[in-house]
Amino acid sequence: MTTKTAAAAARATVYGYPRQGQNRELKKAIEGYWKGRITADALRTTAAELRRTNRQEMAAAGIDEVPTGDFSYYDHVLDTTVMVGAIPERHQAAVAADALDGYFAMARGTQDVAPLEMTKWFDTNYHYLVPELGPDTVFTADSTKQVAELKEALAEGLTARPVLVGPVTYLLLSKPAPGVATDFDPLTLLDRLLPVYAEVLADLRAAGAEWVQLDEPALVQDRTAAELNAAERAYRDLGTATDRPKLLVASYFDRLGDALPVLAKAPVDGLALDFTDAAAANLGALAAVGGLSGKRLVAGVVNGRNIWVNDLEKSLATLGTLLGLADRVDVAASCSLLHVPLDAALEKDVDPQILRWLAFARQKTAEIVALAKGLAQGTDSITADLAVNRAALSSRATSPITRDPAVRARAAAVTESDTRRAQAYPERATAQRVHLGLPLLPTTTIGSFPQTTELRTARADLRTGRIDTAGYEGRIRNEIRDVVSFQEKTGIDVLVHGEAERNDMVQYFAEQLTGYLATQHGWVQSYGTRYVRPPVLAGDISRPEPMTVRWTSYAQSLSDRPVKGMLTGPVTMLAWSFVRDDQPLGDTARQVALALRDEVNDLEANGTSIIQVDEPALRETLPLRAADHAAYLEWATEAFRLSTTGVRPETQIHTHMCYAEFGDIVQAIDDLDADVISLEAARSHMQVARELAEHGYPREAGPGVYDIHSPRIPNAEEVSTLLRKGLEAIPAERLWVNPDCGLKTRGWTETRASLENLVSAARTVRADLDPA
Repeated sequence: MTTKTAAAAARATVYGYPRQGQNRELKKAIEGYWKGRITADALRTTAAELRRTNRQEMAAAGIDEVPTGDFSYYDHVLDTTVMVGAIPERHQAAVAADALDGYFAMARGTQDVAPLEMTKWFDTNYHYLVPELGPDTVFTADSTKQVAELKEALAEGLTARPVLVGPVTYLLLSKPAPGVATDFDPLTLLDRLLPVYAEVLADLRAAGAEWVQLDEPALVQDRTAAELNAAERAYRDLGTATDRPKLLVASYFDRLGDALPVLAKAPVDGLALDFTDAAAANLGALAAVGGLSGKRLVAGVVNGRNIWVNDLEKSLATLGTLLGLADRVDVAASCSLLHVPLDAALEKDVDPQILRWLAFARQKTAEIVALAKGLAQGTDSITADLAVNRAALSSRATSPITRDPAVRARAAAVTESDTRRAQAYPERATAQRVHLGLPLLPTTTIGSFPQTTELRTARADLRTGRIDTAGYEGRIRNEIRDVVSFQEKTGIDVLVHGEAERNDMVQYFAEQLTGYLATQHGWVQSYGTRYVRPPVLAGDISRPEPMTVRWTSYAQSLSDRPVKGMLTGPVTMLAWSFVRDDQPLGDTARQVALALRDEVNDLEANGTSIIQVDEPALRETLPLRAADHAAYLEWATEAFRLSTTGVRPETQIHTHMCYAEFGDIVQAIDDLDADVISLEAARSHMQVARELAEHGYPREAGPGVYDIHSPRIPNAEEVSTLLRKGLEAIPAERLWVNPDCGLKTRGWTETRASLENLVSAARTVRADLDPA
């Protein structure tokens, strides 16, 4: 195929689209179903309408091939578990009785049955449900969802491409089921799984699919020879199946590396690669294998994870280079657009100058379509698009909004001594025990308490003017007073103020820092029905005035027990924002750390003896390739220490992390030099406690004993059992007792009962350890 005809063949496509709807209709419908307010049929009707709206939007915008199967009630990996019949034994009866309720039971658990473990989808803030497999797992194909959603699109006259999680990634993301030896390797089940995938592919072809996309993002990570051999075997078998559609194997989030030649040689019909941050590496690797002769290349040249406008001319140059490396080049975002909000045009309160710099899913779709047109018909066909794009890029590059000389000077003046506490941990620990006087196995919570309807109503009333600031603050004081009173009556040792005034653990701070802007409609799915509005980090960061001192001090005035100050750490402030891409992340992290350092010092000066700086995103933001870890961890741990090292030895610094794989960052956790760390551990059965012990972690730790992402209430015996497992790894004098994470998303009924059981369990185990 000549370059000219390859360009003419260029089509626009995406791998996935935001699921929630413009007004989060999916969230409202699912939660309504859980509460019994709507029927299953009503939920299905809402979901079908959202899928139809998404497809019609994409088609109307000019997307030539729409994705199907990417829509999910909760999580696409859980959907894959259903598709391959890998239902955990404890959930099989519920799924057999009612497929929808059983699906949600796997995701959320029930009072009697624990849910699947949940963790981060690669280095994003999206959470997936971890498949549980063992040597006795039997896979069976169930393509009902995938076929039905494909048929919906075909019935509308659209060209559609089903998108599935690939078999290798599915197994690499899986874990041994409870009761299975921890050294069991799910990848050994590949030969058992491939015939099931072949059956699903055959079903999709019979339903009218010309192409099916198999997502293999796990192959952008460092992989062993055995894992690469598994990928080669998987796509040899699927590629040579006699009854299959054309296969597009997709990778994203990083460079494909050693897996690229494996897939390039495989008997599949196309590859999709990330040409944003990984552009140079993937271009070089593609050239090294001689291109993709006879295959389709889908080029992800529009960043699917961030919200800045694309540099169209730069992307066109990349696409032009690719024309010589494949028989056909199509244009896409680098990954599914579920990682960005729906539409920047909905943001009426954003400065118009900044708004022109932003591209959400609808704007990215337009960029993809323009690039495909420019590639196929030449740049003259998109002259107007290029002019608007150049103006937006120039506006951002020259705007004074993005640069503050005073902030940059302060960051440049940071020295090594600013990032180290003056006293070593043993000296600090002694001072803290004397100062705080806490019992063995001290109990605490992570920070937030339930965000009630009354609190959300109060915020809405303030925004709309139904109440004034004094009225709103009165409601917040009442809520803090109730939270403190409950904790005292329950017997919790270290209290929190409950964060009643906070809308979100990142947005709350972003709204008080210069350089950030908040959106009104920028919702992005984090997990299930949990959506967040990541703020936009557009310029240099500073703190004009204290952000948390007032409410923390008020809570402390209500109790003689210590009340923790609660802050969000610098790495998490970056990871859960749409961060600027015009300077190194480490530079931005240092600016945020200095703003937080001022807050930490002000909290201490106002009598706060325990300050928690949460860093749940430290592991999440870890680069996917080991070669990139050291540079990231150096600036990430330095930023945390910079924010926390200005305090006296008797002030206890806590941090918190949740829902990630911690084993490969234990040294970094140690390098944070926090006095106490709390971590998610309930769903993983105290795995992190064992990892800390194996590392020789010398400080105090609170591996969670209560899974807050499920509505079930753990009884005291269950909590005691987990606590005793923790004690097998961490000595009692260094072990804390706490939930996995904050309680913001839980209701008060379950929160009260669960925390009462937690305190009861701690007292029981404490008495066994110290009968006196």
